[in-house]
Amino acid sequence: MKSRIFLIIGLLLTMGTGCNKGSNSDASGTFEVDEVIVSSEVPGKIMALNIEEGSVLTKDSIVGYIDSVPLGLQKAQVEATIGALHQKTMDVGPSVKLLKDQINVQKAQLADDLREKARTENLIKADAATTKQLDDLNSAIDVLQKQIAVNEQQIKVQLTATGTQNSTVMSEFRPLSKSVSVIEDQLRRTNIVNPINGTVLTKYALAGEETTTGKALYKIGDLSVITLRAYITGTQLAQVKLNQEVKVLVDSTESSYRTYTGVVTWISDKAEFTPKTIQTKDERANLVYALKIHVKNDGYLKIGMYGEVKFK
Repeated sequence: MKSRIFLIIGLLLTMGTGCNKGSNSDASGTFEVDEVIVSSEVPGKIMALNIEEGSVLTKDSIVGYIDSVPLGLQKAQVEATIGALHQKTMDVGPSVKLLKDQINVQKAQLADDLREKARTENLIKADAATTKQLDDLNSAIDVLQKQIAVNEQQIKVQLTATGTQNSTVMSEFRPLSKSVSVIEDQLRRTNIVNPINGTVLTKYALAGEETTTGKALYKIGDLSVITLRAYITGTQLAQVKLNQEVKVLVDSTESSYRTYTGVVTWISDKAEFTPKTIQTKDERANLVYALKIHVKNDGYLKIGMYGEVKFK
């Protein structure tokens, strides 16, 4: 009879231990991951979006593109406008060359007249020439000097006028060039570039749909290292420090845990009220401190899964 009683008591103890698993954790929380929502950078029709939920993508890979034809047409139109500007500008070169050639001829004639003037002055001294001849030479020299001055002034006027006109026309060149650069940047943004290494968590759009700037296309997160957000009481703060290794326990079966090594990467410096879904070691505590623990994921850990922590 005593043996049967001891057997029954042993079975009851075994059942009780299997249900409770005896984790006696110091903190608990749920797993989360840093998520990145990839949005469209330009409006237009989605021509391709080669992803599916669960797809593993690499950083900087092109996973689709937006219709770029409208932007290409805009660029061609602006470039045509820039080309037309050059046709509106004036080339003052031929006019200036003609005036300079005239000045060179006039200067050559002036040099001849100056030599003739000197010769005539000598002849007058020898009573071999008249003063009228000298007066005629002086008059011709004066006319040539004035013609040279006028032509030189015309060159300056033409250069100034043409420069002003060309500057007015070409003042449109810089903003138009900036417009081309903006359109080229938008054309680059028609490629949908994946920003991080990770797994597609949610897909929000399909090829063939119209999208707008900032509209979400898909959500991606790096599941190779997953974060356990847990909560501890103020009295437990002394047990925890940054970069500390801790033991993370996750349900495996009804009577066992999967054990992982985690690293504390963040401890909140502000207390908050205990989340309703979280139980701490001291359930009477009203204020708790959040902490983040990075755990290397073996593929078993999922977002939203419940985990418990033991401080080593």
